[in-house]
Amino acid sequence: MTDAALSSPRSTNPFARLMAGTTGPVIVVVAALIAIWYLSAVILNTPFQRDTYERAGQTNVPMSQLISDTLNQERPVMPAPHQVVEEIYKTTILKKVTSKRSLVYHTWITLSTTLLGFVIGTLLGILLAVGIVHSRVLDKSLMPWVISSQTIPILAIAPMIIVVLNAVGISGLLPKAMISTYLSFFPVTVGMVKGLRSPEIMHLDLMHTYSATRIQAFWKLRFPYAVPYLYTSMKIGMAASLVGAIVGELPTGAVAGLGARLLAGSYYGQTVQIWSALIMAALLAGSLVALIGVLEKIVLKRMGMAR
Repeated sequence: MTDAALSSPRSTNPFARLMAGTTGPVIVVVAALIAIWYLSAVILNTPFQRDTYERAGQTNVPMSQLISDTLNQERPVMPAPHQVVEEIYKTTILKKVTSKRSLVYHTWITLSTTLLGFVIGTLLGILLAVGIVHSRVLDKSLMPWVISSQTIPILAIAPMIIVVLNAVGISGLLPKAMISTYLSFFPVTVGMVKGLRSPEIMHLDLMHTYSATRIQAFWKLRFPYAVPYLYTSMKIGMAASLVGAIVGELPTGAVAGLGARLLAGSYYGQTVQIWSALIMAALLAGSLVALIGVLEKIVLKRMGMAR
């Protein structure tokens, strides 16, 4: 057999083909994380389980039983992956969507806050970026404040936002959405500023040669250049908005939402409930970011900028 035949794609074994793409490495990483998770659960839950054996007068417990018991505790220090999956199954499939115990219900509450805050934050970020790019005064005066705003810990400012808005009669979804807005507008502003300034000088000079107005130069040159930056910023902003929505549910004493599930789980020591809410939040964030990625591909393809 020649060297060409040996190096041809058809002679490559299935494992090599799988690892050559993106699916294989992702599977390996996920499997490694699950293995580390199980190992960590055994290590962290073992002290309590040994104490339980001692109080029950049980000695010389086989290692297999010890491992099994540590992975099936009612209130473990760290729940095992299968416990979290079982909890998610019970609270999504076996519960009615309208039930206050349904994880779908709580996810919808958090999703509503996330989307509202994200939309407001994105629009605010775009408006600020346009102003900063087209006004030297705003660039020198506003941009430092935009950057400085993110140095304030969100856990410190969230109660202040809730209290102030409640004092003026604004309650419900909007105060929590404002916290999402606070986190999501920053990446959009910075990304759009970078994108709007990305056209080359010669292109801007060409627009000036054609006697294009600022508005025409914006829509025909600056904005098309900024679209890839916008979608990248929106992905970061969406994840930040979800974090803001969850944080916003904590100081309000909310009874609904993933933040409320986390708070209730911490109050009553329900670590499985805490982890199921965290996993659901991660899945929600991943889905929203993936959706923006799909929209990005569609828009860039229609603009002839597909990568």
